Amino acid sequence: MHSRDVMISSVLSPDLIHFTLKCHSMAIFLRLNSTFLPPSSACKRKRKKGVMLSLHLFLLLLLSSCLCTYSNTSDKAVDTLLRLLPQDEGLSSGDLGDDPNEAYCESWRLSVETNNAGNWKKISARCSSLVEAYVRGAQYALDSKVVARFAQAYAKNIQIAGDGMDAWIFDVDETLISNIHHYFVHGAYRWKKATNETGREQWAASTKSLALPWSLWLYKKLQGMGFQLILLTGRKETHRNSTEQNLLAVGYHSWEKLILRGNLDSGKRAMAYKSEKRAELVAQGYRIHGSSGDQWSDLMGEPMAKRSFKVPNPMYHIP
Repeated sequence: MHSRDVMISSVLSPDLIHFTLKCHSMAIFLRLNSTFLPPSSACKRKRKKGVMLSLHLFLLLLLSSCLCTYSNTSDKAVDTLLRLLPQDEGLSSGDLGDDPNEAYCESWRLSVETNNAGNWKKISARCSSLVEAYVRGAQYALDSKVVARFAQAYAKNIQIAGDGMDAWIFDVDETLISNIHHYFVHGAYRWKKATNETGREQWAASTKSLALPWSLWLYKKLQGMGFQLILLTGRKETHRNSTEQNLLAVGYHSWEKLILRGNLDSGKRAMAYKSEKRAELVAQGYRIHGSSGDQWSDLMGEPMAKRSFKVPNPMYHIP
């Protein structure tokens, strides 16, 4: 095949190439037949002229048939495309559901979880009530369950060496335990509390956070498999006692390490701080097979775990 044919083939569809070759072949056949008609005498020239006219008319009909065939084939090709909207229907606010805000906020929440939203500062005002409904409702628990199940399925395929160095890292807040009750005040969600340093400090000392059920389930499953469970949190070292008491009270126990921010870690961004701590663990010989966290900053930064699992948290963002 010549380079020109390759270029054409890369642009045209298979159906278009097929019908073009078919028609081209027929045209050549007719031209050859008309060219090599037997020589005729003067008395036969009229007859030859009539034959030539008939052949030309037949050729036009053939080309017309080919074009119609391609048109039908082209229509069929279009039918194989994914139709995002019904044919001949436009997009209106009604197509977004009964409440356009709900559709928008679901997309916004997806962008947050996939890190497409980047370093977002606060929840959009139009989404506050819907995010509140989400974290209070069954979908939040179901989303957490799905993540936990995927993590367990991955962990089951890991061969534990038995030397005590096969590790799994967990974040604490909004990963093992939930601070939702801290953010809700008299039924109204106070999003500003998520970034209120004083409020967070007081809540961390209160030991009132509850366990996230599917995180506790995964924690126990991994523990039974022989993983060394390492808790890596952005909480300050001054909250070690209250954090340990809170974790024990809601069912977590026998962790390998609980790593909190020391004085030298003050002011470091979460991703830098946590990646440094993972590097220290690797230097100690730990093999970090998995990591679970509610923030992308819990999971990203070298060295990373072999697999990372993001649990849902549309309430706040920590870079």
